[in-house]
Amino acid sequence: MGNPLLDISAEVDQKVLDKYEIKAGDAILAEEKHQPLFGEMVKLPKVQYIAGGATQNSIRVAQWMLQQAGATAYFGCIGKDENGEKLAKACVTDGVKALYMVDASTPTGVCATLITGIERSLCTNLNAANNYKVEHCKEAAHWAVVKAAKIVYSAGFFATVSPAAIKAASEEKAKDGGIYCMNLSAPFLMQVPPFKAVFVETMPLVDFLFGNETEALTWAETEGWETTDVKFIATRLSLIPSAKSKKRTVVITQGCDPTIVCVNGQITEFPVVALPKEKLVDTNGAGDSYVGGFLAGLVKGLPIADCCKAGAYAASVIVQQSGCTFPGKPDYAF
Repeated sequence: MGNPLLDISAEVDQKVLDKYEIKAGDAILAEEKHQPLFGEMVKLPKVQYIAGGATQNSIRVAQWMLQQAGATAYFGCIGKDENGEKLAKACVTDGVKALYMVDASTPTGVCATLITGIERSLCTNLNAANNYKVEHCKEAAHWAVVKAAKIVYSAGFFATVSPAAIKAASEEKAKDGGIYCMNLSAPFLMQVPPFKAVFVETMPLVDFLFGNETEALTWAETEGWETTDVKFIATRLSLIPSAKSKKRTVVITQGCDPTIVCVNGQITEFPVVALPKEKLVDTNGAGDSYVGGFLAGLVKGLPIADCCKAGAYAASVIVQQSGCTFPGKPDYAF
């Protein structure tokens, strides 16, 4: 469950980032001052439109890795417009069962993806994605999908939209023994009290928590932990009391450095796939892709080491593409 967005992706120079006060590599929600940016992006000569949104990226990658019809489904809200049709078509092509809520009065969400070298900076206009309602996933046919799911995953960005849907799905998985996963997703989510509160409230029901080192450091800062030791932060996150009988697994990616995994205070590190710099095209989808590969391994019941291996493989393939796109079938055997 997440925020379906159409990425408007183009190369820009530093002046554009400066003009709109966007930090390189950051992911932010668009404010009033950012609105003209979307019009500017559309007019750029090599602009691309790519299905996006962090959770939607992850589920599309999971489906690509699994190569198994009907293995995945996705909830989110789109508008009744051409951009919404593009997103629906991308999910059909990728084999994801998209169960979109359609808001006829609001346009589909878009994300300006500003490319400077291999760095991507994201500025999101949620639009219709912001209007997802828990009642949609509670409809009988949709709730049957939630109940049947072995794993439910949301990027943290969904905390800005539908805390009620997060609560309903995480409580259902606690009841039926399924797995509930969340991602810290972006530093601002932990810095805004109402969004942070959603994480705090949901954490006892989270079985797998994903994030990168920057997000882990921001969590520690907002908690007043006074540490910059990522392993220590992962340990503390894993030990936040769980309302379930199983222990929480915390997975912190660190770019090209090994991924830190902590279960019940026990740290393990797993290598990523090292690529030469000239092969890197777009590092923005690396985290989403890692999660997609990891979840594909998890749903197959594989041990953590193999889930990390699948995540590292998926990320290594996707960073060689522009946007979250796939080059044919995966060259990977589970």
